[in-house]
Amino acid sequence: MTLTLAVPGCSSGAGPDDPRSPAAPGRTTAPPGSALAPGDPQPAPVPAPTPSPTYPLSTAPDTVPAVREHTPARGPGWRPAEGARVVVDANSPGLTDEGQLLAREMGLGFGGTAAPRRGDVRLALGAPGSGTPESYTLTVRDGQATVTGPDEAGVFYGTRTLKQAVRTDGSLGEGTIKDRPAKPQRGLNLDIARKHFTPDWIENRLREMADLKLNQLGLHFSDDQAFRIESTSHPEIVSTPHLTKAQVRRIVALAKSLHIDVVPEIDSPGHLGAVLKAHPQLQLRDVNGRAVPGAVDISNPAAGKLVDELLREYQPLFPARAWHLGADEYQALTRSNPEASFPQLARAAQQRYGAGARVQDLATGWLNDRADVVRPSGKQLKAWNDGFFGGGIARPARDIQAEYWTGKEIGARPPLPYLAEGRKVVNLNDEYLYYVLGEPNEFTYPTGRRIYEQWNPLVLRGTTPVPARYQDQILGARLAVWADLARSQTQAQVADGIRLPLAALSQKVWDERPPKPTWNEFTALVDRAGRAP
Repeated sequence: MTLTLAVPGCSSGAGPDDPRSPAAPGRTTAPPGSALAPGDPQPAPVPAPTPSPTYPLSTAPDTVPAVREHTPARGPGWRPAEGARVVVDANSPGLTDEGQLLAREMGLGFGGTAAPRRGDVRLALGAPGSGTPESYTLTVRDGQATVTGPDEAGVFYGTRTLKQAVRTDGSLGEGTIKDRPAKPQRGLNLDIARKHFTPDWIENRLREMADLKLNQLGLHFSDDQAFRIESTSHPEIVSTPHLTKAQVRRIVALAKSLHIDVVPEIDSPGHLGAVLKAHPQLQLRDVNGRAVPGAVDISNPAAGKLVDELLREYQPLFPARAWHLGADEYQALTRSNPEASFPQLARAAQQRYGAGARVQDLATGWLNDRADVVRPSGKQLKAWNDGFFGGGIARPARDIQAEYWTGKEIGARPPLPYLAEGRKVVNLNDEYLYYVLGEPNEFTYPTGRRIYEQWNPLVLRGTTPVPARYQDQILGARLAVWADLARSQTQAQVADGIRLPLAALSQKVWDERPPKPTWNEFTALVDRAGRAP
């Protein structure tokens, strides 16, 4: 090997083996233009620099539902480490609850509004209009994870992604996630009237829903079999066991902290059997004097008064943005000639709407009257689709959303007429999304696989989707648990039975595009992401 010596003061010719080159391992350096004399002390050796670590390009995290957009990058990513904290931007103090929850879940410290440092998770609200509702951006860079969103719900969903990514992959890769839901209403409907579910069980479902980015729990708490929430205006109608108002407040408070709306339903004018046990004078009877199960006489003003008193009582208990009015399966309308079978209803309809009015018009008037009671609260109104009738004189109020569950019931129409008239619709398709205990009336338990592989929000009835041009009118979907044969499953069996259907639903309402993982890959991911207790 030839050693190249540089002339002092020369600025060129230094190679990697030059004794002045910092890259020469074990060698010493002298100031430019100087020379070491014999006996001069030798400068300390300069160590070779440590090579910079190299990282593979990151991949999207494994989460349920999957994130919509991931921009990869190279870097160490983020994982929980000793001393790591969750901090909240000083301009976003409203995120304190989200930050404290994430810190508890992941065993991190909570730093309040302290300045972020390496290893921390930072939460911040973006400027107004910085994204669509419930959207978020999650960025991992320089050893820090930052979640921002236009609202608290979006930031919360970003923390769900971070939590799941660490649970499934051990860390969150470098890069940026931009994510948002396809549908604004995503959730579970629970029949607590025919089967009593304990507060703890309901709260565990809320936690499970939150991790799946679901935001709506419907509570059907009044039916023929029972009325399941404490009442002060009409204690005589309340069944045992039931939820106390204190228990409901605790459920609602937990739901609110998880960005879930609890939407109550007092179904009427049918499904009121529990109320009628205490008020038999309000029961609908046909022309022969036979009682109609579960149905009140909607020509009797006292029936409307009682239901309105209940509606007013429970509105403060449920501060969520929506209210369900029921309106399904009014048995008077299942007769071949309702006007002949129920002359008192026919007379009342004609007195209110004119000579050509029918019983269906009186039922529509009942729905609109109940809507008038709730509307001043500002809540979004909902009713089952078979409570909307075509061709009558009275028309359902335009602001009532149709919760579409079936086209099989008498009076129920296929989905297109609802959409064609501009009605907003929520999908509870009984072919895919009805979990009916005991599987009566040809119902079968829905499978997550069918939902994942065959269903999407456009499939409102049966298995055929409506045209894509109605996409924006379909606001979302809920999986519905109905306790027709309440003792056929325990609470634990129900929780296990709906686990995969609920996960599959969450994927399809978060991202309308066909999912990339196979069903087997998806179920493995659900197991890795963990289940609620």
